[in-house]
Amino acid sequence: MGGVNEGDLPEGVKAGVHAPQGAEEPPGQESEGPYERRSACNGRGAKGPREVDGVKPTQSERAPATVPEATRAGEVRPRWAWTEPTVWTDRMLTALEQGVKGGVWYSLIDKVCAERTLRAAWQHVKANGGAAGVDHVTVAMYERDLDRNLTTLTRQLKAGTYRPQPIRRTRIDKPGSREQRPLGIPSVRDRVVQTAMRMVLEPIFERDFAAHSYGFRPKRGCKDALRRVDSLLAAGCTWVVDADLRHYFDTIPRMPLMQRIREKVADGRVLALLEAFLTQPVMEELSTWTPEEGTPQGAVISPLAANIYLDSLDHHMAASACEMVRYADDFVILCRSEADAQRALTLVATWTQAAGLTLHPDKTRIVDARQHGGFDFLGYHFERGRHWPRAKSLTKLRDTVRAKTPRSRGQSLAVIIDDVNRTLRGWFQYFQHSPRPTFIHLDAWVRMRLRSILRRRHRRLGRGRGRDHQRWPNAFFAAQGLYSLTTAHVASCQSVRR
Repeated sequence: MGGVNEGDLPEGVKAGVHAPQGAEEPPGQESEGPYERRSACNGRGAKGPREVDGVKPTQSERAPATVPEATRAGEVRPRWAWTEPTVWTDRMLTALEQGVKGGVWYSLIDKVCAERTLRAAWQHVKANGGAAGVDHVTVAMYERDLDRNLTTLTRQLKAGTYRPQPIRRTRIDKPGSREQRPLGIPSVRDRVVQTAMRMVLEPIFERDFAAHSYGFRPKRGCKDALRRVDSLLAAGCTWVVDADLRHYFDTIPRMPLMQRIREKVADGRVLALLEAFLTQPVMEELSTWTPEEGTPQGAVISPLAANIYLDSLDHHMAASACEMVRYADDFVILCRSEADAQRALTLVATWTQAAGLTLHPDKTRIVDARQHGGFDFLGYHFERGRHWPRAKSLTKLRDTVRAKTPRSRGQSLAVIIDDVNRTLRGWFQYFQHSPRPTFIHLDAWVRMRLRSILRRRHRRLGRGRGRDHQRWPNAFFAAQGLYSLTTAHVASCQSVRR
């Protein structure tokens, strides 16, 4: 399906794509499944009229208001621990939980342009790394004169003279496909400002996002979405609407998107800055143009904008009693009968047409997960009560290992194994709940790649085979420190039984 997965990006081109702070692994709201559970998610409070800090006050609200016992500052902060404390003070978090007058926030630009906010944003950009934009300024180069750069940004934002630079577009291969995905790379300075914007705006919208949305959200991630799918399948929701939004990030209508943002944000300068980011020119090779729709894949603000636009679909499906699980623009709807699935697909098709989006005609379908064929979601294939890595996930792993193990690689076997181990460990952490044969076959294939290298060094041609298994047995590679997926799977299963 569509969307940006950071695992698909080449090294050094992560650009601004990153989940919010603490967004790696979400809390499990559902029953315990095969995926590991993490800490509890942030809670919500009752709505109320109080407005503070970033909210325009009214005459009747100037007197201090009594904070209800359940929402005292000391109790609110733990539920919003992922927010940036230089922006979201205890008083602002209390107002966020209680609700502000009219549900609209004013006077937020001062939070965005504060140098302490930009400095906190810089730390996120630095940690994320990524390539340089059109100005060829790398993260390391920007840091050399950091104080002056941040002071300049603060001055420009306050004066209203800040203008985003064009986005450098590159294209990356889609795993298991001949297609390429366009990736926009903003300049480092623009990534800093976008991160500051996200820090300010994200909690405002996060407060009301639907529970079944998992993508690019704090304390949530792929494993929570997969755990929810597992629990619904086990509960008998085996008729699945496997939906795909065609070129979602590139086709989000900007005017409706901005209208949905205006429902909660009324600071004109913040809105103008958002529009400036949405309308940034794109530079690819020697040509430059300005897209009329969409939000650039790779921009820091894009995942939040994408969630904002699909939030009404989330609530629409929840109100219709449909069990939807969404990660960014990838989603499935699990139903108890084929008729319910047909009704859910009709609801989605009607909503997407009204929202200016398009369901992919070839990739959107209704399947019975109890039958042969099943469906793919977030790298896994689900079928007949089981799940394992989908074909594209296996292809991507093999391509990565193959690139690290050419027969002519001149480094020592220890260096090569260490490099391969990093890939295997990361892959296992995500796919460790697959059946044992998956790991047995992959381990054998990885050893074959290494035997082929050793065979070449002994002036023999071809792949590692035959006597090579006796010359370099499995125990030889274990002694060299090769990471064994099978051994890791056995250890994981034993820890679960305990």
